[in-house]
Amino acid sequence: MRKWIVSVLALVAIAVAVSSHEFFQQRSQPVIESRVESTPAPPVQHFDIAVASEKPVNAPNVDPKRLMAHVNALNFQRYTQTERDRTRKYLTQSLKKSGWSPKLQPFEGGVNVVATRKGTDKKAGTVLIAAHYDTVSGSPGADDNGSGVAVILEMARLFGSLPTPRTLQLAFFDQEELGLRGSLAFAAKQTNLDNLRGVIVMDMVGYACYTPGCQKLPPGLPITPPSDKGDFLAVVGDTEHLPLLDAFKKSAQPGLPLVLTVPVPLKGLMTPDVLRSDHAPFWYRGVGAVLLTDTANLRTPHYHQPSDTPTNLDRPFFQGAAQLVANAIARLLESDRLESEPSTSSPSAGSNFGQ
Repeated sequence: MRKWIVSVLALVAIAVAVSSHEFFQQRSQPVIESRVESTPAPPVQHFDIAVASEKPVNAPNVDPKRLMAHVNALNFQRYTQTERDRTRKYLTQSLKKSGWSPKLQPFEGGVNVVATRKGTDKKAGTVLIAAHYDTVSGSPGADDNGSGVAVILEMARLFGSLPTPRTLQLAFFDQEELGLRGSLAFAAKQTNLDNLRGVIVMDMVGYACYTPGCQKLPPGLPITPPSDKGDFLAVVGDTEHLPLLDAFKKSAQPGLPLVLTVPVPLKGLMTPDVLRSDHAPFWYRGVGAVLLTDTANLRTPHYHQPSDTPTNLDRPFFQGAAQLVANAIARLLESDRLESEPSTSSPSAGSNFGQ
């Protein structure tokens, strides 16, 4: 009965989240992490500021020219079936150039693109990085979500031939804008979840603003932001899988965007705004997942607009966000190192980030 109730609540929470459309939160100095108590939180929740003291493990450098080349190549509306077919063709061709063997996973109304690079340790499990490739009608979606797609294609190039203990899997989800359909279809198949230890979802990672007041806050999250500028990358995860958040906290470096890690209790049931992207279906299948975002309409005026074009991306911020992803993936793929490190976000958190 308890599992049934949780499942119903999960479906209700996701339904509420995808029917609204608002995102996240904010900051302005090194790395920030929210504290989550086991007892009910007070009306206002403050953040601790900490600077990462460790360098990433064998993290390759991203190429900003390649990132922008992908965004420019996808600078068109990706809403109709014809437009999404064109997008899938570009994705598969790009992956093949980087040595991957992409496969199509059709579902009712759409098609996901998935590719896998096996790790050296079968017992180490798989890390999945994902982004949706569709747009709303009328928008070319450079930030939403050409930026996330471009980062994954760059990770495919950087990590395609790099041996690591963990397996790396890539997924490009279709029909996110119509209710997370692609990720829901992916997560509904148990074979896609077997041995999956963690998921990193990117949804809008290319826009920044530096005018005081340009960053807004979502309702329902009891926080006091340390800054009103949109100069950070938000990393949102559930409190049951804190080492995923830790990987991003430890990957921050001078010169890269600020990192705001946001542990969410109760899988977001009390804060449905944090369920508005492709990480949510994994939370309700028991798989650890984090969402990386520039906070979407809480920051950018180009959200779901014709003006969401490559020229309106903040290129240094975009490059820095991609490098943070590369740093974190390099750390997560090194299974022995990660699993020997206890989570620093909670004294009760386990060391296996996927289960």
